[in-house]
Amino acid sequence: MFGDCGLRIPFPRRRQPAAVDPEPELDPVLLVSGIGGSILNARNKKSGYLTRVWVRVFLANLEFKKNVWSLYNSDTGYTESVDPNVEILVPDDDYGLYAIDILDPAWWVKCLRVSDLYHFHDMIDMLIRCGYKKGTTLFGYGYDFRQSNRIDKTMDGLKAKLETAYKASGGKKVNIISHSMGGLLVRCFITLHHEVFAKYVNKWICIACPFQGAPGCINDSLLTGLQFVYGFESFFFVSRWTMHQLLVECPSIYEMLPNPEFKWKIQPVIKVWRKQSDKKDDSSVKLDVYDSSHCIALFEEALRNNEMKYNGKSVALPFNFSILKWASETRRILNEAQLPSSVSFYNIYGISLDSPYDVCYGSKQSPIGDLSEVCHTLPEYTYVDGDGTVPAESAKADGLPAVARVGIKASHRGLLCDKQVLELLKQWLGVTEKSTKSKLTSKVVDEFLHPDHQFGLQQNTKNIDSIQAVRCSS
Repeated sequence: MFGDCGLRIPFPRRRQPAAVDPEPELDPVLLVSGIGGSILNARNKKSGYLTRVWVRVFLANLEFKKNVWSLYNSDTGYTESVDPNVEILVPDDDYGLYAIDILDPAWWVKCLRVSDLYHFHDMIDMLIRCGYKKGTTLFGYGYDFRQSNRIDKTMDGLKAKLETAYKASGGKKVNIISHSMGGLLVRCFITLHHEVFAKYVNKWICIACPFQGAPGCINDSLLTGLQFVYGFESFFFVSRWTMHQLLVECPSIYEMLPNPEFKWKIQPVIKVWRKQSDKKDDSSVKLDVYDSSHCIALFEEALRNNEMKYNGKSVALPFNFSILKWASETRRILNEAQLPSSVSFYNIYGISLDSPYDVCYGSKQSPIGDLSEVCHTLPEYTYVDGDGTVPAESAKADGLPAVARVGIKASHRGLLCDKQVLELLKQWLGVTEKSTKSKLTSKVVDEFLHPDHQFGLQQNTKNIDSIQAVRCSS
């Protein structure tokens, strides 16, 4: 009708959207966990039933003994479950991030936000707020941390992850962020797959790596076990003695013994107060001292009667010389690592916390009789500076041309969520946070596993406003 009378109604022009700077294309990031830092599932080969065995709290000791206790196969180099019907698997859900995010992803852990179980969670959240996207620019690598750091399955898995991240991001080189023993795994990869590493990796940021070993913790782990949780919660978690029977058969533990070729400021030692006779005077007590070149004799003697009970049978678990031989070759591979000139390396390590160094068993008043008693004796430590687990001297002795080495006052696992560490990561990755809102980074409930309540590793995650940085020219 309006056309007939000659009216023209001017329609408003559409406004052109304001020019927006395109989001910078991010290089992909791959997070690599360390010892105890990946969810482990036990799969029954007959039924296919899956249950999470690391980390859990309800019936933890029973499930651990039933599913995780293992024996080293010197023919294959793999640690294999005592029960041949059990297979240990690491879930690869969420592009590998699920296994290293929250170590117990049960609903109650998330509702209560039990921070002790939050592993890479805060870092994953931060990276997502910076624009990283799962499966495109953000990936995780969890693995069976009982195994050797250079075993084929682990090396092949890391290679596959690097290739996946490289291709998913459109051919961009990968930035690796490793924690703890994950740094040794990456270092082995550099030696064994040097060309692959140079092809796919842009930057390697290493956090809390025991480059030259963790003397106090590892020496004691082989003799008495390892305790992750203290206080009331320890009654529900895997016991120190149960862990011991696993660790005696774990190549990864032997590979973190103190490097005998490293020139320590003071050599780490193991001390044992020995009873020389049945007399009760001071002359009948002697202090034996074992350095890294002589402690093998102590391990052999102390563990000669060690055994575990499985299905009513006794299984001998002495010090494993086959694993030691394998670990010695791993140490040679670690020592030979040469960083490709195209890769930038950064090292973050913990400082200002007492870290076990020398270990002492018995005392002048209560000496050890037979050395096998050591395995049932709680140690006394001599401490040095570090992150509470790894001495700073070991963690910063990477022997690589570093862009930066930074010491931060935080615990071994606390470094993963320390605010200063997260700020350094953003700086070195060249990114900023675009959102302050939290996003879900894990499954809401662990749906396909056993629903029992579980518990995880204890950590001290206090953030202290103290930072010590040393810039190093390459």
